[in-house]
Amino acid sequence: MWKTAHEHILRLTVYEPGKPVEELARDLGLQEEEIIKLASNENPLGPSPMALDAMRKTLERAHFYPDGGGYELRGAVAKTLGVERENIVLGNGSNEIIEFIGHAFLGLGDEVVVACHSFAVYKLMAQLFGADTVEVPDPAFTADLDAMLAAITPKTRAVFIANPNNPTGTMVGQEAIDRFMAAVPDHVLVVFDEAYHEFLDKAPDVLPYVRSGRNVVVMRTFSKIMGLANLRIGYGITTPEIAAVLQRTRQPFNANGIAQAGALAGLLDEDHMIRTRELTDEGRAYLEREFQTMGLEFVPSFANFVLVKVGDGKLVFDAMLRKGIILRAMGSYGLPEWIRISVGTMDQNRRCIAELKKLAETGIVSTNG
Repeated sequence: MWKTAHEHILRLTVYEPGKPVEELARDLGLQEEEIIKLASNENPLGPSPMALDAMRKTLERAHFYPDGGGYELRGAVAKTLGVERENIVLGNGSNEIIEFIGHAFLGLGDEVVVACHSFAVYKLMAQLFGADTVEVPDPAFTADLDAMLAAITPKTRAVFIANPNNPTGTMVGQEAIDRFMAAVPDHVLVVFDEAYHEFLDKAPDVLPYVRSGRNVVVMRTFSKIMGLANLRIGYGITTPEIAAVLQRTRQPFNANGIAQAGALAGLLDEDHMIRTRELTDEGRAYLEREFQTMGLEFVPSFANFVLVKVGDGKLVFDAMLRKGIILRAMGSYGLPEWIRISVGTMDQNRRCIAELKKLAETGIVSTNG
C-alpha cells in the first residue's frame, strides 16, 4: 500500500526536533536532573504559575470535550491585541496555523517564498501540499524582503517572514516591512511568524495590515514567553474572511481545553513574562560576551537563542551531549559549522560555556582567536 502514496509525500523530509531530555538520559544512563536542554528555545523558568493553577482546576473537567471554538481564549487574545474575536484562529501550536494555510491555499505547482535560513517547517508544509519552495538568500542571516519581493511570480501563493527569525535570531525592521507591503501583489498571502515577538523591546507592528484588510496572517504562540510549549497552543491573527477559511480546515477540538485554560491565565501573568524577558536579556548578553571572548563568530540575536559558529557543529553537538548538555546542530538548515544555543538559567548558561571552553582547549570547538 505504501507504494501508492503520493510521490511528493514520499519525498517529504521529516522535521527533526530537539533531542528530548528523557532520551538522552536513557542513552547515557544519566539522571534527568543532571541534563540541561538548551536546544529548543524553551522557557527556562518553566510555565506561568498562573497558567499552572488554571490547568490544575481544568483537569477536574478532563472528561468533557473542550470548547471547540475557543470562545474565551480567542476573545481574550483579541482584546489584548485590539482586534475582534473573528480575527483569531487557534492552533495546536502556531505550527498548525501553517498547516491550515497549506490546506486552504497551497496545491501542486504553487510556490511559497522564504528566506534561505528560516524555520524549516515552512518548506516541509509546502512539500506536504505539493507546492514548491523558493529560498531567497539572506545576507548576514537576515531576511532580504526586497529580494523576496523580486522572487514572487504568478505561481506564488504565500511568503513566510519569521520576525525575529529562527534559527538566526535576526529581525527585519518596520521600514523594510512597510516597503515590502506597499509592493506585494494582491494574489499573495503574507505570513508573519512572530513566535518570539514578546522578547522584543520595540517590535515592528504588522497588525495594522490585518486591521486594514490586507492578505496577512500573523502567527504567535504561548510556547515561548509563557513557557507552555508542552501544551501546543498558538494562534493566528488575520482578517475575518481569511480566518473563516482557515477555521474550515482545522480538526474539531484542535486546541484542547487544558491548553486553552493555561493560555488564558498565562495572558494575565505579566510578572512571569517580565521575569522571562529579564532572564533572557541577561543570558543572551552573557552568551554573546563569552562567544566574543572565545573568538567565536555568532549572530547577534533578538530572540531567546544565539546562533554560533563552532567548526564542526555535529561534532560539538555530540561532545556536549556526552556532557549532559543538549544543544541544536544546524546541519539540517545548511549550516554544518554552526550550533544554536537557547538561553537558559544563568547557572545553565555558565555550565554550557564552561564545557564549550573545555572543548575549545581540545580543538573540538574551532575558534578564531
